[in-house]
Amino acid sequence: MPLKLSLKPGEKFVLNGAVVQNGDRRGVLVLQNKASVLREKDIMQQEQANTPARRIYFPVMMMYLDESGAERYYDEFVRRMSEFMGVIGNPNVLADCVDVSKYCMEREYYKALMLCRKLIEYEDERLGNVPASVSAGVDQG
Repeated sequence: MPLKLSLKPGEKFVLNGAVVQNGDRRGVLVLQNKASVLREKDIMQQEQANTPARRIYFPVMMMYLDESGAERYYDEFVRRMSEFMGVIGNPNVLADCVDVSKYCMEREYYKALMLCRKLIEYEDERLGNVPASVSAGVDQG
């Protein structure tokens, strides 16, 4: 099934590890086969992985972007997820953590990433961060 990307002027995205930037007008791309695509708003820089949930998101993102080298990031993911689950008491959040782990084991990294966003939102709520902090850490554009 093709993937249709509608891009804003100047919007960046990663396609199979290459950073691509749209020109000065809106654009549409249709990807006809499976590819690792991540929009700029979902890309996290390593220095932004500064909370427990973001430290889970980052290695999952790296596994998604570099699937052939995913094993390099998997141990970090497991360590960070174990730490996070060790301090969470909310059964719904724990279930999300289990699902993220399941998706990673199944190499469904994009699904795991989108669920990681819920962990970041939960963490931000618990820490009293304003909703804009989610976009400061994950949504970059």
